[in-house]
Parts: sequence; structure tokens; C-alpha cells
Amino acid sequence: MRALPCQEISAVRFPCCSGGFLRRIPVWNMSKEMKGQYEPVAEIGVGAYGTVYKARDLQSGKFVALKNVRVQTNENGLPLSTVREVALLKRLEHFDHPNIVKLMDVCASARTDRETKVTLVFEHVDQDLKTYLSKVPPPGLPLETIKDLMKQFLSGLEFLHLNCIVHRDLKPENILVTSGGQVKLADFGLARIYSCQMALTPVVVTLWYRAPEVLLQSTYATPVDVWSAGCIFAEMFKRKPLFCGNSEADQLCKIFDIIGLPSEEEWPVDVTLPRSAFSPRTQQPVDKFVPEIDAMGADLLLAMLTFSPQKRISASDALLHPFFADDPQACSKQEHFTHICTATDEVK
Repeated sequence: MRALPCQEISAVRFPCCSGGFLRRIPVWNMSKEMKGQYEPVAEIGVGAYGTVYKARDLQSGKFVALKNVRVQTNENGLPLSTVREVALLKRLEHFDHPNIVKLMDVCASARTDRETKVTLVFEHVDQDLKTYLSKVPPPGLPLETIKDLMKQFLSGLEFLHLNCIVHRDLKPENILVTSGGQVKLADFGLARIYSCQMALTPVVVTLWYRAPEVLLQSTYATPVDVWSAGCIFAEMFKRKPLFCGNSEADQLCKIFDIIGLPSEEEWPVDVTLPRSAFSPRTQQPVDKFVPEIDAMGADLLLAMLTFSPQKRISASDALLHPFFADDPQACSKQEHFTHICTATDEVK
């Protein structure tokens, strides 16, 4: 992918949610105009793409998340990563999906020869799934709550995939959970429009949630997200990560310890690491590594953690799995809200 020359980025105009086009505001120094709109409250995260702040919208009184992105330019021009993310978020905005975090506004500061500064204004959600799971007291989440969380999670994922979007960095920190029990997928910094058979950037997705094809640096598409979702599904039962490798090779070993070593026919042909590098092993019973899961949940988990991307279940088909039809049914939002409050109160 080529870098976008500075003169081209300056000509790109993104319509902003509040009307008009991308507003060029010196957000980094908190200009009078920005101070008149948003009041910073606290820094809530730092990632590869920039810093995230919690702020208050002075007009509505609601909290928002300000994602400040600094992009360094070089002799090749401005990288497309920021343009890609904003264009993607603007595309999603039109659908207003309940399980996708909303982009409220886009603000850009003045560009210099060395740096472009952009602030993305998102709706704010106080906790992510990692925080939520850390608050759950023993013996863990009720089955109906897990069903509700997973159903919403897969619904958001299905929406992305139907729009040919691969998230590529799914992990508990990127899944937001409101106090009312609504799940929202967030942080599309690594997402991109995909085309089948396209070789995508290999260094994506937190190690513990990477699909085998990513670890092997093979070509990949939407099934990588389903693998990550399967890891997160197991984590909802265990309340700790399923595969905790310390390197790509170690991660693959831990995966094969559970799902077994794939056959020679299943091993991708476009990778440098041979199957013979791993010792033979057989698939383990699901209840051995996720003892809390029920039979239908185990069946769905194995379908999501299938080695071959072509054989791995899709998000759409996962939503139709009998796991979601069997009793107990997914809990209502009020039941979910009550459970969250109870869990939080018990750990205070």
C-alpha cells in the first residue's frame, strides 16, 4: 500500500457528524473552540495509534472519548493508516449498528511538514470486557449472561464481515460493555477493507488472540476475527485467557496442545514454517481446558477454533448455533444490568 502524499491528504474532506466537513481545529493545544466544545476529564488509554481521553461534551453534558492520533510524515508522504480508519468509521456511521461504537465527530489540527494531528470523538463507555470480567465474583458469569454477551458480540462482528471489514485486533480491551449490558466493538485502528486472497499485514492482533494463519503469516480474511472471538468466548467462562503464549511459535504450540496438530492437507502451503516443526498431538476434550462450558457451548467453541479458515464457522452461522437456542435463554438487558451491579458491589 502506498503512502498518501501530503497534498492529497490536505484535499481529503470527511463529513463530520455535527454537519459540514472535517473541521481543522488545533486540538492538541486545546484551542478556545475546542475548549468551548469538550472538557477533558482524564487520560484513559495509550495505544499504537495515539492517546485516548475521557471528556465531557459541554453542549449535551455527556461523556465522550477523544482519540488523539499523531501521524509522522516522511519523505514518502503521509501513511494511509489514519485516512483508512476515519474513512472506515465514517462508512460504519451510516448504519448506526447497536453493537458498534459510534463516531460522534472528527476534528483535525493544522498540519505541519512533519506531522498531522487528528482527534476522533467517540461515544464513551466506562468499561471494557476485560474490566467487566475482572469484577465478576466466583463462580463466574451465569450461562444466560454469556449467551447475551456473545450474541451481541457476534452480531457486531457479523455486521463488519457483511461489509467486508476485518477487525483484526479483537481482544477483551476492544469490546466495550455499557452499564446496561450493551456490547460495542471498538478500536478499528487495524481494520481494513479486505479482498479475498489479499496478503494482509502480518503484525496484527494481540498475540494471545491471533489465529493460526496470522501466526504462520499466511493470507487471511474474516475468519481471523472468528478465531479471536472463540478465544474471548472461552475467556468468558474461564475469566482468564485461553492461550497464553510468549512468542508466535509458543502460541502455536499452546493452540495445538488443545486442538491437536493439523493434518498435512490442512497445513497452508504459502508459509515458511513446516508442519514437521511441531510434535504430533491429538485434540483434547473441551471440558479439559474449559471445564465450566456446557455441551452446546463446547460444540460452538470448537467450530470457532477450527484450524482451517475455510472450515471455521462464520459469525453469521455462529449466531444460528443451537447454543443460543437451548435453555437457559440469553438474559434480558435488565437482568444483565442487575448482574453487573451485583458483581460490582461484591468486589468493592
